[in-house]
Amino acid sequence: MNRRHMLIGAGGLLALGGAAGWMAMRQRQAAASYREAMQALRADLPLQPRDHDLIRHATLAANGHNTQPWLFSVAPGEIIIQPDFSRRTPVVDPDDHHLYASLGCAAENLALAAAARGRGGELVFDDHGDGRIVFAHQPTEPQESPLFAAIPHRQSTRAVYDGRPVSAADLQSLADAAAIPGIDMVLITERPQLDRVRDLVIAGNSAQMADPEFIRELKAWLRFNPGQALRTGDGLYSVASGNPALPDWLGPRAFDLVFTARAENDKYAAQLRSSAGVAVFVGQQDDREHWMRAGRACQRFALQATALGLKCAFVNQPVEVTSLRPELAALVGLPGRRPNIVMRFGYGPALPYAPRRPVEAVIRAT
Repeated sequence: MNRRHMLIGAGGLLALGGAAGWMAMRQRQAAASYREAMQALRADLPLQPRDHDLIRHATLAANGHNTQPWLFSVAPGEIIIQPDFSRRTPVVDPDDHHLYASLGCAAENLALAAAARGRGGELVFDDHGDGRIVFAHQPTEPQESPLFAAIPHRQSTRAVYDGRPVSAADLQSLADAAAIPGIDMVLITERPQLDRVRDLVIAGNSAQMADPEFIRELKAWLRFNPGQALRTGDGLYSVASGNPALPDWLGPRAFDLVFTARAENDKYAAQLRSSAGVAVFVGQQDDREHWMRAGRACQRFALQATALGLKCAFVNQPVEVTSLRPELAALVGLPGRRPNIVMRFGYGPALPYAPRRPVEAVIRAT
């Protein structure tokens, strides 16, 4: 190699190094902007909140694929939550079960936030048409609670936990918090039963990973870096699952390389092995109202878990793959019923929060 080639090679390396440094700087800036946006989103509820503020707290609820499939409308003394079918996930959720459960999660946040600021009321499911949840409120004495205080801090923590058991008193407080009429919640903490849940999760994950349409739908909701997550305000932010941020062009390619059934099954096995337990929510009827009620129950469970310093995350494969539901129902002692939601819980790390769309984007003009 002559001197000219050596100089070109050195210049090329310098250029590559400069590009890498520029990209790293941009990623740090995007990460800082993302953290600031999440802090603003999860700011304390004002003492005299507007409907806008209450809805912001409602949107911090858990929801499938972080699609945020809800629309809010406001009238005097009333806030209504309706489904947004433009944000369906028809492959993983063909009958919109998770969608209506997500509405229930948001409704529970809304009711807790309003009660804490002296606007107590009832949540009523109106089954006409597409279905909607009506929250009629009136002035009441403020009723703050640990569940309300946990709203800005709750997250679905998709990580390995530390394996520590949860005390009997805390398990009872989780069960008490999740008590919603029409929903049975079963706690599983013994290792043989947890291993059976693990096997169902892996069987469900294997079936889903073999479906190209499932992969396509999941990939469409992935957000690979903070800039992309901020732009869309929705989706599954990969960094919130402990993965590195990747540029827009690289993320989908890396996903295709590393997202395999074996790798995902190993991940879920490790996560369940590290969990203190699993909660299974089962409606007493299989209809939209009870799907919504299951969402309310699981949201209350997750908020109580947060108040106790616990983390939780969905492992819903055994309810999403139809053929596995009977075995799960039998495992929890409720044969013949449809299990709605499966959550694992335990002590684990805090991860970055998932994004949310601006409140203005989810309020419907009346």
